[in-house]
Amino acid sequence: MTYRAFDLTGKVALVTGGNSGIGLGMAEALAQAGAAVCIWGTSEAKNKEAADRLGSAGGRVLALRCDVADERAVERAFAETVERLGRVDACFANAGVSGGKAGPFVEMTSEEWRRVMNVNLDGSFFTLRTAARHMIGRPGGGSLVVTASLAAVSGAARNEHYAATKGALISMTKGLTVELARHGVRANAILPGWIETPMTAPAFGWDTFVEKVLPRVPLRRWGTPEDFGGIAVYLVSDASRYHTGDLFVIDGGYSVF
Repeated sequence: MTYRAFDLTGKVALVTGGNSGIGLGMAEALAQAGAAVCIWGTSEAKNKEAADRLGSAGGRVLALRCDVADERAVERAFAETVERLGRVDACFANAGVSGGKAGPFVEMTSEEWRRVMNVNLDGSFFTLRTAARHMIGRPGGGSLVVTASLAAVSGAARNEHYAATKGALISMTKGLTVELARHGVRANAILPGWIETPMTAPAFGWDTFVEKVLPRVPLRRWGTPEDFGGIAVYLVSDASRYHTGDLFVIDGGYSVF
């Protein structure tokens, strides 16, 4: 007998923010494992480029423009995803923005606070709520996956708004774990460490930052989007059917050094 729990043939996965960075790394692995994949992003050009890349795996790929901070846009995009792919078995609430250069906490503006909250927290709420409604209404349940951050569980100076959104997502994940389990819906969160993506490029180009942080990563390298492919496949696959309420730290050992 061949163990095929990681074969995603017949599965449908949605990845928000799936046109670059960690989202694209996860989406690419899902497509290669046999899943039909839908990615959402705000850039039509990046969506097309990512869809072409995912399509090389030979499976069904759908790319939709969606700003997750827009509640109605999320509902429309999800409806189109289901209409064109039939259903959604797994939803990755991955879209997010960085804290930018907020400066000292006492100088942070309300506009900057809301900018990050709108996408990272409100957008994830809209996405997860819409997916949960879909999953509890059909046989088989589903898998909800949230991209949080190590910033949620560490002191993130001058980045408190970003950290606050990620901490809230962890709390939301735990609540969803308990509330939705009776419907066969699982919820888990991924906490990335220092990963080389377009979002983190400014920090990684700063020599002082590199000299200070990289030596604290036991594996002695930065993470890459491809490092998230395995956990994405696992959380969609039948191999994780009894795994819920967990926080997956993927940081090369940074948090325990």
